[in-house]
Amino acid sequence: QVQLVESGGGLVQPGGSLRLSCAASGSISSINIMGWYRQAPGKERELVARITSGGSTNYADSVKGRFTISRDNAKNTVYLQMNSLKFEDTAVYYCNLDLVGANYWGKGTLVTVSS
Repeated sequence: QVQLVESGGGLVQPGGSLRLSCAASGSISSINIMGWYRQAPGKERELVARITSGGSTNYADSVKGRFTISRDNAKNTVYLQMNSLKFEDTAVYYCNLDLVGANYWGKGTLVTVSS
């Protein structure tokens, strides 16, 4: 059974930074995509950033230049460094693990950007 555990959310002022972490455990193929999605109140879940096991990345336009996704394959852990946070970044952030033929989600971690 695959499990994803997120950490690092919290309350931050506009312009501040946070770092999210997500550790995956269980039977995980070495070839996979890990990513972060977010869902703001009243909105659909959207992709924030993804990274392949080979290190290729893609980002939502709204976070390009502010957020950086990275991973440690030895630890099956993905990170999201979030800088220059804005009010509109407030959301529950979900970790995702995309294996061939299966998709897994964490329970989410709340990020609140507020003054």
